[in-house]
Amino acid sequence: MGRDDLLRSEHTPDAVADRLAEGPGRSHLRDLVYGAIDGTVTTFAVVAGVAGADLGAVVVLVLGVANLVADGFSMAVSNYLGTRSEEQRRARVRREEERHVALVPEGEREEVRQLLADWELDEDLRDRVVDRITAERDRWVDVMLQLEHGFPSEPARPLGAAVATFVAFVVVGSVPLLPFVADQAGLAVSAPFAWSAGLTAAAFVLVGVARGVAVGLPRWRTAVETVAVGGAAAALAYVVGSLLAPLT
Repeated sequence: MGRDDLLRSEHTPDAVADRLAEGPGRSHLRDLVYGAIDGTVTTFAVVAGVAGADLGAVVVLVLGVANLVADGFSMAVSNYLGTRSEEQRRARVRREEERHVALVPEGEREEVRQLLADWELDEDLRDRVVDRITAERDRWVDVMLQLEHGFPSEPARPLGAAVATFVAFVVVGSVPLLPFVADQAGLAVSAPFAWSAGLTAAAFVLVGVARGVAVGLPRWRTAVETVAVGGAAAALAYVVGSLLAPLT
């Protein structure tokens, strides 16, 4: 079956009904990318800073692992609280809209009517749409939350966001440390910092490619963007470490 045939099969009345019955999915792409990039950048920043100051592999591992655990947890908690705060704001706005609907229903109906102006409906049809929307309070408030305040249709999931951030931070952020782990394990890795830089660049490329796949952009573009941003942070850390080396 070709792609066009598959697309048509997914848009039959029964297929559409089944898909919509499942409800909208909740993506943690932002949280995964956020954790992966930050984990890799900050861990490699530790590696680059220590290498720039010539402090040795053991120091790299101690500071790198400490960064993975402490900073990863901090990032996860921050994302949890930020996401939860946004969801609490959504709940507050919902309560306010419910109060407005109860106290000034005609004013709220006018808001709906004006929010639908961009739909370019004729006057009679727009009035009928407004009547249907405002006939049920929860649906009415949902429309106000989305069209007036810009909230998504589904509430956020703070715990899921935190877990996604922490897992991505630790898993991808551990990549810059692998050559030093191997070296300390007795594998005698030559130039572990060079290997770390190479693996970090590869991790940036893979995260960038994954972003491209997920958002439908050219993979080379998102890969280059990710490598450029991460590489700039790593280079800055290395320069700072080199400048501070005489103090050690």
